Amino acid sequence: MSMPLLGEKVPAFRAKTTHGIINFPDDYKGKWVVLFSHPGDFTPVCTTEFVAFQRRIDEFRKLNTELIGLSIDQVYSHIKWIEWIKEKLNTEITFPVIADDRGQIAELLGMIHPSKGSNTVRAVFIIDPDGVLRALLYYPQELGRNMDEILRMVKGLQVNDQHKVALPANWPNNEIIGDQVIVPTASDVETASKRLKEYTCYDWWFCHKKI
Repeated sequence: MSMPLLGEKVPAFRAKTTHGIINFPDDYKGKWVVLFSHPGDFTPVCTTEFVAFQRRIDEFRKLNTELIGLSIDQVYSHIKWIEWIKEKLNTEITFPVIADDRGQIAELLGMIHPSKGSNTVRAVFIIDPDGVLRALLYYPQELGRNMDEILRMVKGLQVNDQHKVALPANWPNNEIIGDQVIVPTASDVETASKRLKEYTCYDWWFCHKKI
């Protein structure tokens, strides 16, 4: 099993999807991508996840972010399941779903964990506009994902890119500094001494600001 590491380019691949053939990452240049795997079509937890992703798709797209699903199922199964979701749950799935029926992409990205079975686990890859892996989450098959946390991660990574700051726990609702962000720690004596005058600080190594 291989797995791309944080800060590395995600391996390129060509895949059949419910929206036709895609070439990744070339077809998504300039966009953020949330690429996620699910264990299988016509399963209860995965169904709830697809509905949850779809109902937040406008929020993702406001962040210049596209969703791509994946499982080791044939495209015909994906299409029928998506039809079922639309008919029974009144939700039309508008993002593409990769039909990785031979498991090659799942193997390439480390989405199959043998001790959890032969299907993909619930992996989430957050990929930036340059095709670089910025965050990686793995959930077991028995635990559905929190879509609001995935949205928060995309927002936080974009804030980091724009402002070169760090984000505290539970941002933007941190228990200590609320929605403020953390200024990078000073790396020399002169900068450390200036920090207390330039920002609100608990100490020179813990300064924060509004953005």
